[in-house]
Amino acid sequence: MNIGDIRRRLTAHEPRILPPASFEASVAMVLRPSAKGPEALFIERSKKPQDPWSGQMAFPGGRHDETDRDLRHTAERETIEEVGLSLEGARLIGRLDDQRGQRAGQGRQLRIAAFVYEVAPGAGDDLVPNYEVAEAFWVPLAWFEEPSRVIDYRHPPYPEVSFPGVVVGDPERHVVWGLTFRFLSAFFEVLQRPFAANGRQ
Repeated sequence: MNIGDIRRRLTAHEPRILPPASFEASVAMVLRPSAKGPEALFIERSKKPQDPWSGQMAFPGGRHDETDRDLRHTAERETIEEVGLSLEGARLIGRLDDQRGQRAGQGRQLRIAAFVYEVAPGAGDDLVPNYEVAEAFWVPLAWFEEPSRVIDYRHPPYPEVSFPGVVVGDPERHVVWGLTFRFLSAFFEVLQRPFAANGRQ
């Protein structure tokens, strides 16, 4: 896997765009080349009651604000706010299929968009997480092709239910599951590469 292959696949991809919803958000899947192969930027969200993705591993992003030009602008604004990384000079290489979500406890339907960016090697070495982010770090995409990293994850509020997840650090904290897991599954499908957790959504 290399950035060139990713760029070619995503450029040719026609994303599924869902109809507008009452609550909209977007995220930035930021990629960069490295000695370990392409890496993606992940954040661990700070824990706070009003955040439907509190404490989860995610891509930078958040709720669409009425001052945002569009959902792409939302993703770029949230990325610089959350980790101090400007995407102004980054290369937008594609958009993944939109995902539906539901805000916990409110029954409100969400539409979430994901935009994929390419930054230069070494960009993002000096991330500055804000109060919304507990930690931010880069993860080799190759890890998501390793079956040994796939677990049955139990989200603390719902311990009786397990979700497929991929461990990218501390197994108690750094597990990619839920919405971000679905975006990654869609990403690997576009690339026509094996996703370690295929068939476990």
